[in-house]
Amino acid sequence: MTPRGKQTVRDLRRSSRSTLLRHLYFHGPLSRQELGTATGLSAGSVSNVTGELLTDGLIEECGSVDSDGGRPRILLRVAPGQAHLVGVDIGETQVRVTLFDLALTELASADQPLLAAHDPERVVRMIAGGLDQVLATAGVPAESVLGIGIGVPGIVEQGTGPDAGAGTVVHGQTFGWDAVPFGRMLRAHTPLPLHVDNGAKTLGQAEMWFGAGRGSRHAVVALFGSGVGACVIADGTRFRGATSSAGEWGHTKVHVGGRPCRCGSRGCLEAYVGAEALVERWDGTVAGTSEKAGLAALLRAAEEGRPSAVALLDEAAELLGASIADLVNLFNPERIVIGGWAGLLLGPRLLPAIDEAATRYALSYPRSRTTITLSDLGPDAVTLGAATLPLTHFLDSGGEVPDHLAAAAV
Repeated sequence: MTPRGKQTVRDLRRSSRSTLLRHLYFHGPLSRQELGTATGLSAGSVSNVTGELLTDGLIEECGSVDSDGGRPRILLRVAPGQAHLVGVDIGETQVRVTLFDLALTELASADQPLLAAHDPERVVRMIAGGLDQVLATAGVPAESVLGIGIGVPGIVEQGTGPDAGAGTVVHGQTFGWDAVPFGRMLRAHTPLPLHVDNGAKTLGQAEMWFGAGRGSRHAVVALFGSGVGACVIADGTRFRGATSSAGEWGHTKVHVGGRPCRCGSRGCLEAYVGAEALVERWDGTVAGTSEKAGLAALLRAAEEGRPSAVALLDEAAELLGASIADLVNLFNPERIVIGGWAGLLLGPRLLPAIDEAATRYALSYPRSRTTITLSDLGPDAVTLGAATLPLTHFLDSGGEVPDHLAAAAV
């Protein structure tokens, strides 16, 4: 047994592989000399580790640059086609399954509408069917997939052990999931590694790595769709709380004893500014339309100057601004990013009023140091963020691949 705090040679090797892989992934292509300077590893360590990673096929040479008086320096990058990742977004109205390469370039997607309630068995079958569809469309074997990342609209209780994903339990109070053994149910349909997290948290990861949150250490990424959620980033790490339920921003109260919310309480932010609530409250909505169509019609009516639509969106901006002020006062973030399909649809109209209301309601000093902005990753960022879950394991482990992929490479 290794004494606590003492690293073995294997630990050090894994750490060096992880350091180089991460740096190449986020900052490559780079030469060996640049990697040594950036990571602090010795020239010998860089040479040995990059040699291993090249042999494993995890990185590849991709050109060269001139050096000062010597031979050209070979550039290295993570090999994008060496393996694949799957991201799944279980939204309020659809299930989206997307296949990516290691560079997170989208290769194929499958969208399936949720026309009825979120029956767990049906959702699992939709994921399994979507997985088969994207693999077939891209002509990619399942053996090349590092894992499946899944964003769910609920509280995720993580499993433990070697197959932790299969032990995942989801508590989704707003759509009737009471301790659903989601991981075990999905494991019956696929042997691939499973990684499950709350959809707002996967959005937060995507924004911090590739989007509007990049470069900040303290941020809040808000997911504004049918419902409302948030991912709090504290010192570069997603804050989870005692039971991974931190970030249920949509169920903070904006009106004591107010409108009933899907969670069973009253006066929640989601009951006023979630897309479902906005469409329901607008008296010009045509019965039977989808939320996206209803919200788009509400926006058009406001742009045409219809008083009821203008008043409803003005109130939504005020409530969102006040609630964002609470986030500023509570968490003191550098940046607040508004994402989600509804946030991106309404954001261009509402953002100035949201920004002004946040300034009126927040403490002036932290507010003056907080930027409020819209996501720049598009409405499908939850799926991208979900794919970062298996990617994170891959990078943290120094390029460790699942048993099925290692066996296929032999």
